[in-house]
Amino acid sequence: MVMSWQRSSSLTSMQRLAVLDLINHTEALLERESLDETRRRSVVHGWPGEHWMLYSDDRLLGYANVTMAAIPSVEMVGGGVDPALLDAILRVHPEIDWWERDTKNRPENAIRTLKLMSRTLHDIVPLSDDRGHSRIFEPGSDDEIWLAQNNAAFADHPEQGTWRLADLQSRLEEPWFDPSGFFLYFVDGVLAASCWTRVHELYRERFGEIYVLTVGPNFQGRGFGKTLLHAGLVALRRKGVTRAELFVDADNEPANSLYIGMGFQVVREDQLLRFRRD
Repeated sequence: MVMSWQRSSSLTSMQRLAVLDLINHTEALLERESLDETRRRSVVHGWPGEHWMLYSDDRLLGYANVTMAAIPSVEMVGGGVDPALLDAILRVHPEIDWWERDTKNRPENAIRTLKLMSRTLHDIVPLSDDRGHSRIFEPGSDDEIWLAQNNAAFADHPEQGTWRLADLQSRLEEPWFDPSGFFLYFVDGVLAASCWTRVHELYRERFGEIYVLTVGPNFQGRGFGKTLLHAGLVALRRKGVTRAELFVDADNEPANSLYIGMGFQVVREDQLLRFRRD
């Protein structure tokens, strides 16, 4: 039986359903996410892009998504690297970055390492900080001020620092969005920090995530990140969640120090690998 990867710029309704079924089935086997959130959303919403599919007769066996950038970024469902797919994509793009999930080492062509960290929430108790005041994010009213602070806080981050208003609003419209888990912290009337949490409901173990934690450039180094992180963890615990996860770049030393100090431990490493056409 001959199988080969096929490229498409869009997915039909039936293809979308088949890809989502593959994603869900793979996640059930791995007991973790099988595709980056943004790529999964592109399938759910049927966004145009570069989709690669591997079929056996009419059965979908594999799917990968290529995100366009100066150097295109690739991820395959399950997070592995398929040599045949790699060869096919390099015939289209002379250079690509490829996410390999749950790696055991750091290959020579790794250009970025992302850590998944986790901690239990059984011992989390409220913590007060009277240097400012906290309130819940208000969609529509707070979009612009939060977006400006997020992009300033992550100015050097390859994904988080380039959000547009449409990127934020599309997430606010997702079924999982809950404003009660999105906190803003103001000092002297200025947005100093924020913590956006979400609850993952569709896994065997219901768990929480620190989705975005921001501290404005003028407020860094003053402990506001710890204050908001703690508030987010308390909020997750109050929703019945007993474990929280977050992702952080391995070379972000301040963030890693904060998370380790707050009891998080590394449970997985993902590598971004760079490949070039011979």
